[in-house]
Amino acid sequence: MEVQVKKTNNDGIKVKGMFRVRIVNPDGTFAGDSGWNENLVTNDGFDKYLVKALGSIAGSLYISHIGLGTGSAPGAAHTTLDGEVGTRQAVTVAASNTSKTLRCTATFAAGWHSSGVAHAISNIGLFNSVSAGTLFAGTTYDSSSCASNQAVNTTYDITFA
Repeated sequence: MEVQVKKTNNDGIKVKGMFRVRIVNPDGTFAGDSGWNENLVTNDGFDKYLVKALGSIAGSLYISHIGLGTGSAPGAAHTTLDGEVGTRQAVTVAASNTSKTLRCTATFAAGWHSSGVAHAISNIGLFNSVSAGTLFAGTTYDSSSCASNQAVNTTYDITFA
């Protein structure tokens, strides 16, 4: 006897990331705003952060930090962020038990990069460590000049649909 399973959703589960980067002047005004942009989840992002974490398999990773850089968009095989600058910041993570969204926020306080010149920041990524670590997801946005006396506020949502 053959059992037939009726599919009610042909799309399956999708993972979508959206982020926003805002550069903040010392007086609190915004000097730059990337707006909301989509990201790319890397191969290791799917493998180590999702598949292995769901199964509690050795080698699984968890998002803990956000990094910023001056480089290009990461590809699916990337494990690092091109042109990463300054120090990664720890994320504050929020989600509710009824939500399909994980929200990661972090603030890069004034002085987060020690360069005497402004950096043209243009990419962002989620990591499992303050240094080294493996890139979960990331992408680029229109570059914005960020001086060492400016802060950067980041919001990064990972949504399951």
